[in-house]
Amino acid sequence: MAVVALGHREAGSGLPLLLLHAFPLSSAMWLEQRELLSPHCRVLTPDQRGFGGSPLGDDAPSLGECADDLLALLDRLELDRVVLGGLSMGGYVAMELLRRAPERVSALLLADTKMSADTPEGRAGRLRTAEAVEQDGTAALAETMLPALLGPTTLEQRAAVAGRVRGLVTAAPAAAVAWASRAMAERPDGAEVLRATDVPALVVVGDEDSLSPVAQAQEMVDVLPQARLVVLPGTGHLSAVEDPAAFAAAVVPFLQALPG
Repeated sequence: MAVVALGHREAGSGLPLLLLHAFPLSSAMWLEQRELLSPHCRVLTPDQRGFGGSPLGDDAPSLGECADDLLALLDRLELDRVVLGGLSMGGYVAMELLRRAPERVSALLLADTKMSADTPEGRAGRLRTAEAVEQDGTAALAETMLPALLGPTTLEQRAAVAGRVRGLVTAAPAAAVAWASRAMAERPDGAEVLRATDVPALVVVGDEDSLSPVAQAQEMVDVLPQARLVVLPGTGHLSAVEDPAAFAAAVVPFLQALPG
């Protein structure tokens, strides 16, 4: 078990907001959020291990390793506490960080993610994905994942967004995609972690998200002690990328209402 030095991009100053990217993308997905949120806070967007500018390392697949990488990044940046945000896989990693070091989190933002572990069928699907990308690369993965990652409104009306997401998926290294797939397949249920997370929390979900639908977002709100739900119309699983302005409009009031 050895942490890797994560690459990251940041913008703005003041309250630190750590945003963790979705699978199988990189911190590049947060470009618009860095621009929209940086007038209000210090936005930090790391590349999780193997993606973007971060090395993969030699550890066995585990989201716990990803959480340890992030804690090392916070230490390097001398940040005692952050507002912790994650979308999709980023939400899973956020829950692992909460499991390890809840004292480092001042508030929580969970987007288009869920607290439940994979079903046996879901786990088997992730393991098949890992094997497929190791054999065939990520180009084919982009075509199969796009209808799941993006809502029908985006696929029909936001061709530029769909093209950008396709490019980000295709650019992901196959080894990182396989590693992350296996790590997500082994993740534990996060309900108890969230139940113990008594900080202000915002849960955001696209109303067209088929991977982590509104009902699963509501389940997280129901167990978090201080949470509220925002549903973004016309967006799917990558709500922050599909309608950046609407996503930021949900997040900014949440940040402004935080104590201190």
